[in-house]
Amino acid sequence: MEPNLVLYNTLTRKKEKFDPLNPPFVGMYVCGPTVYSDVHLGNCRTFVSFDMIFRYLLHLGYKVRYVRNITDAGHLEGDRDEGDDKFSKKAKLEQLEPMEIVQKYTLGFHEVLRLFNTLPPSIEPTATGHISEQIEMVQRIIDNGYAYEVNGTVYFDVEKYVKEHDYTVLTNRKLEDLLNNTRELGGQDEKRGRLDFALWIKAKPEHIMRWPAPWSVGFPGWHIECSAMSSKYLGAQFDIHGGGMDLAATHHTNEIAQSEACHHVHPAKYWMHTNMLTVNGARMSKSAGNGFLPHELFTGNHPLLEKGYSPMSVRFFMMQAHYRSTLDFSNEALDAADKGYKRLMNAIVLLEKIKASNKNSSDFDLLTLKKRCYKAMDDDFNTPVLIAELFEAVRFINAVYDGKMTIDQTMLAELKSFMQIFVVDILGLKNGVLAEDADDTDGLMQIIINLRNEAKKNKDFTTSDRIREDLQSIGIQLKDSKDGTLWNKI
Repeated sequence: MEPNLVLYNTLTRKKEKFDPLNPPFVGMYVCGPTVYSDVHLGNCRTFVSFDMIFRYLLHLGYKVRYVRNITDAGHLEGDRDEGDDKFSKKAKLEQLEPMEIVQKYTLGFHEVLRLFNTLPPSIEPTATGHISEQIEMVQRIIDNGYAYEVNGTVYFDVEKYVKEHDYTVLTNRKLEDLLNNTRELGGQDEKRGRLDFALWIKAKPEHIMRWPAPWSVGFPGWHIECSAMSSKYLGAQFDIHGGGMDLAATHHTNEIAQSEACHHVHPAKYWMHTNMLTVNGARMSKSAGNGFLPHELFTGNHPLLEKGYSPMSVRFFMMQAHYRSTLDFSNEALDAADKGYKRLMNAIVLLEKIKASNKNSSDFDLLTLKKRCYKAMDDDFNTPVLIAELFEAVRFINAVYDGKMTIDQTMLAELKSFMQIFVVDILGLKNGVLAEDADDTDGLMQIIINLRNEAKKNKDFTTSDRIREDLQSIGIQLKDSKDGTLWNKI
């Protein structure tokens, strides 16, 4: 296997040839959701993007172990180990047990990703299912001299770590800037240094989720779970670590430090990050009032939305932007994506209706088009360029269907395979209409076509023309041919 894939590595800040540690095996870890509320679109963009990456690696022949965790404990409201536990707070508000909150929003998360047609990860470990692994890792970090315990809480010693390692290697930020942006320690603060972070936190009496550990009855810090679970399932070193760009500065920076302190090796060879979402040019956030949830986008039930969009239209919209580029939501952009998605799906439907000829039109070169599609994907998973190339095939399919170009049986089969590979297998798109609904539509359209044919047979051209025009007005086109009347969505 000699693929030409290159990807952008946040760690080195440049594109690099993808060279896995142990080919054909690939280990990929992606930070999953914190399941105390509905998954938001920023999360979805990340998971849809890594689903596309997962799909392409599989297509190239790699044997991928894709691990995506569920954070169901240990995440405080502040990333610097302050504030209430998110699960306990939500449980009190909804008068539920914390694990009821976890179950509710984990099921919701899986349902949203099902609608987006994402493949399940190879392993989906939970933080609560790996408490012993986290305790063991914390102890090893203490034993190696990079952590200390104060009153039952264990902190990572960043000052000790930076004497021997580059703490900001992932972001390339200056340590002085980090210190300047961190508040001074108060007299009551247990930490030795301003950048130190908790590996294990002693539980307050009212804290519900707690486990016994050598230092106290408590719960793990947020960052330790990913280090413990990634090393358990992928080893101390693996190929790809991914997540949203908002995780790089704190969570991923601390993951690297923990792993280096425990295993004495950098955890991942390639670090990949998806970019943020904006709405009409402004960053999407709850506080700005411009954030909407997936189900609001699907139904259009939000003041900023003029209508709803199908999950597949939204997935297509996400694929139209490179995963490292900002994705801007607007009604105009979503409308354009919806039309593009339907045009692409319509071409795939038309492929099944095309009758092969004895020859091919000379000005369509499928082999060259296929090479350009692979070139796009090999260039850091460049889906916008891939989609632009696919519309070359769409134009050809429409031309053949309209009788303006021809295709023989061999190329027709190759074209069907080509569209299956790039549209379905790699981009993860499928027709938004369920198969049984499509069958009902076909049956209904056949009845309408028969009524029109009967009107034409009786020389009632007023009725036959009106049927054609009315169908045209709702986006359905009729085409009369020697093989009968065919129909397609415009």
